[in-house]
Amino acid sequence: MKKILQDLPYGGLENLILSLGEKKFRAKQLYDGLMRGKKISEINISPSLRESLLKEYEDEPIKIIKTLTSADGTEKYLMRLADGNIIESVFMRYNYGNTQCVSTQVGCRMGCKFCASTLGGLVRNLSSGEILAEVLAVNAFHGGSVEKRAVTNIVLMGSGEPLDNYENVIGFLKNVSAEGGINISPRNISLSTCGIIPKIYDLAEEGLPVNLTISLHNPTDEGRARTMPIAKKYSVAEILKACDNYFKKTGRRYIFEYSLIANENCDKDHAEKLISLLKGKPCHINLIRLNEVEERSLKTVTEKQAYQFLGLLEKGGLSATIRRSMGNDIAGACGQLRASHLKETND
Repeated sequence: MKKILQDLPYGGLENLILSLGEKKFRAKQLYDGLMRGKKISEINISPSLRESLLKEYEDEPIKIIKTLTSADGTEKYLMRLADGNIIESVFMRYNYGNTQCVSTQVGCRMGCKFCASTLGGLVRNLSSGEILAEVLAVNAFHGGSVEKRAVTNIVLMGSGEPLDNYENVIGFLKNVSAEGGINISPRNISLSTCGIIPKIYDLAEEGLPVNLTISLHNPTDEGRARTMPIAKKYSVAEILKACDNYFKKTGRRYIFEYSLIANENCDKDHAEKLISLLKGKPCHINLIRLNEVEERSLKTVTEKQAYQFLGLLEKGGLSATIRRSMGNDIAGACGQLRASHLKETND
């Protein structure tokens, strides 16, 4: 596999162009083309420069090979990387803009029992440029440009654990928010983690005030450990301490994702424990009716049960909402479409 040109920040592109004996302005031409989601072969540069670049760099690091559209307008894409690996990404329309959910790894090694991304384990990390290419491809797919983006918000909640691919994810965050590029503000980006504590502390020092989202799913260590192996390494108390530090460093309140799993984490006792744990903290709770995965035995709750649990939390003084379920009819949960595709190709 060749190198990924989108890995380079603008200054890196300038250095590359100068090293090839080209004029500095060629870097701007190249950068503008890449930010519009173009292949190297489609960018208006000299044939000799194009030939030099294509010897070392992938023409198209990511290609959308399948698009599924939900009844609610959500779109899910199957994407092929240059080495043949498959990832997925999701485009969701909201009244405040369009959000893209991106993958940060091929597969995942975290082993959460409610997630399809982990079914085949971790294959490899995505580079910063491959993650960026996901955004550039979908922005271009919807006719967006640098000046008028079709993608206005990003969530790092697709396949993979972002903090398990820390350096590449930080590189992506810097490149996607760079002035002169697609320039999506860190404040419009959410990073979701199952709770790798040391990396949460590192993230707080980066000067990138993204919205930190923690997959909590249970208020107790014992309860978390039943569905999330990471809970055997880091406690809920350690998560809260890291989140408080993140708020102190960035001024950004943090969000807890809480998938409602039948007979597992959403009775009155769980609500009371959550209230005791989180009341008065600068946080919000996103309740999610579990998007069931065929290969797992976990079941979701009814809409009525979800609202009953929400009512208990609100009565206890917590800020909480039920996240609108999107894309259920197109294998909307993390990793489902990729898992289905791999099963079909292997059968």
